[in-house]
Amino acid sequence: QVQLVESGGGLVQAGRSLRLSCVASGMIWSINTMGWYRQAPGKQRELVATIYSDDSTAYADSVQGRFTISRDNAQKTVYLQMNNLKPEDTAVYYCNSYLAPYSDYRMHEYWGQGTQVTVSS
Repeated sequence: QVQLVESGGGLVQAGRSLRLSCVASGMIWSINTMGWYRQAPGKQRELVATIYSDDSTAYADSVQGRFTISRDNAQKTVYLQMNNLKPEDTAVYYCNSYLAPYSDYRMHEYWGQGTQVTVSS
């Protein structure tokens, strides 16, 4: 069974940093994209950052220059380094990945359970 498990969330003051991690576990044949989404109370889930299999990246305008996404393919892990955090970054952050399990060798979308990030002013 494939799972994405996030860690690293918490409560921080504005201007500080946090690093989120997400590990993909299970019988995984291949991983394509890995990324982070977030959902604030009363708002829709939005893309924060994505990293592709060729290590190219894409960011939401609101986090460009402050957040950095990276991946460790050997560890099946994606990271989100968040610097200069702002109160508006407060949200539940979800890990997302398109990957193929050994069960069918086809790409499927998976989500983690989410980790809370709260930034105080």
